[in-house]
Amino acid sequence: MNIHEESPMCEENCVHENAVAKAREKMEDEEVLYAVSDFFKVMSDSTRMKIMQALDSSEMCVCDLAELLKMTKSAISHQLKILKDAELVKYRRDGKNVFYSLKDEHVRMIIDIAIEHIKEK
Repeated sequence: MNIHEESPMCEENCVHENAVAKAREKMEDEEVLYAVSDFFKVMSDSTRMKIMQALDSSEMCVCDLAELLKMTKSAISHQLKILKDAELVKYRRDGKNVFYSLKDEHVRMIIDIAIEHIKEK
């Protein structure tokens, strides 16, 4: 399907009231949906996805991530701040080192499910 083609649609106007009512009942508030949209915007960057996948294997410091991704520490630090602000990663200090990891199991599950979905194709 060409991305400029329209999706198929009904040939005549019909509204299935039960389906509409069920969807309306289940639909989240606008505020929640905007927050979810912002969440996926943060995750939509391939560099941030690489960082999160790396952190899925073990906690790492900025130096480790810079070496792995062949990027500067400054660039990694910038991406980590975005991920931290979105509550996708957390950090802990150990002396002079700061180690990052995924925030929780939900983040890990979202990444795993997205990868599984893409690999289904």
